[in-house]
Amino acid sequence: MPHFSEFNRPAEILLVDDNSTDALLIEECLKESGVKFNLRYVPTGMECIKYLNQPVGENSHPRPDLILLDLNMPAMDGREVMAAIRKNEALATIPVQVLSTSENERDVQNLYRAGCNSYAYKPVDFEELQATITNIMEFWFETALLPSDNPH
Repeated sequence: MPHFSEFNRPAEILLVDDNSTDALLIEECLKESGVKFNLRYVPTGMECIKYLNQPVGENSHPRPDLILLDLNMPAMDGREVMAAIRKNEALATIPVQVLSTSENERDVQNLYRAGCNSYAYKPVDFEELQATITNIMEFWFETALLPSDNPH
C-alpha cells in the first residue's frame, strides 16, 4: 500500500470550524507545513455533512483525504458530526482529526469512542499551532497509510 506522497496530487482537506479566525490561522499553518493541499472550509457541522453527502465527481468536489474537525460548534457539534460520518458507510473510512481547545478527558474519550482517528489540542499561540499543524500534516501525509478508496 503506497504512502500518500506517492499519489502525486495535493491532499484534499476539509476544515470544519465555526471560528473563521481560527480557520484562517489553520490555513496559514497548513501553507507552512510543506504538504501540498487543497483546502475546503465549512463553518458548521451541518454544512460538513451536506458537503460530504454531495456526489463526488468531475462536476463536484473531491472526497476529503482528511477532515480537520473542531469540537465545539453551535447546532451540530463535532461529536454529532463524528457520529454521522461513522454511521455512513461511504464516509466511514475518511480519517478525522479532531482539533479542539478542549482538553477535557471526557471529550477525548467520547470522540475516540465515536471513531475519531486522532484528537489534538488546538493551541491559542500561533507558533504552537504551527507546530501542531505541521506534525498533523507530516503524520497523515508522510507517515500514515491512508485508505485507497478515495476516488479522485
